[in-house]
Amino acid sequence: MSVRTIVLLLVMLLAVPAVVPAADPAEPAPNWSLEFKGGYFYPDIDNWKAYYGDDKTWHYAGSLAYKVVRQVEVGIEGGYIKDRGLASAPLNSALFGGTVLTGRVDYELAPLNVFVLFRGVFKETQWVVPYAGGGWTRMYYRVKTEDQETTRGSADGYHGRAGLQFLLDGLDPRAAHNLSSDFGIEHTYLFGEVQVTKATVGTPEVNLGGTSYLMGFLFEF
Repeated sequence: MSVRTIVLLLVMLLAVPAVVPAADPAEPAPNWSLEFKGGYFYPDIDNWKAYYGDDKTWHYAGSLAYKVVRQVEVGIEGGYIKDRGLASAPLNSALFGGTVLTGRVDYELAPLNVFVLFRGVFKETQWVVPYAGGGWTRMYYRVKTEDQETTRGSADGYHGRAGLQFLLDGLDPRAAHNLSSDFGIEHTYLFGEVQVTKATVGTPEVNLGGTSYLMGFLFEF
């Protein structure tokens, strides 16, 4: 999924209020969102599988966002991505100016995202909620090469994401009530998401980003 596709989904979300009834005023509206998620990251680097044995690696992330209004929130997200491969991989060539390195190497990426997110929720009991958004990204990287110095740095870029969230409150109403009364958690969702990131570094430029397919839990309070 490209950033352009995510933008189109965002436009569709903005059109939803015309056909969806307003939220039930009897239901408390949350002010914050907390997410924990994980899944696969597919790097936007040619021949990644040749250097790492697979075309993907793990991506973990968490975010906290404040709801400006029920459908719009601003927040910050931190993630962690790691893989192990050969020191002659394309990213190393970009970082070290074409110098040929040997041995094993650990790549660590830590994307930091500041975002605006639009959720198509117009009723607190709505079972399925589409969402889309994006914003600024700073991608921190750490390259630890066998018998070589460790290299650290960062690159600025952008990201977009879109997904669907599924309300879990109705599966166990008693547990949902206890979460609300004891911890102030008004809603719990399971969600699936596609996230696209671009942040370039080095000469020639290499995109540290890629496409992530994530699943996780969203808590609104």
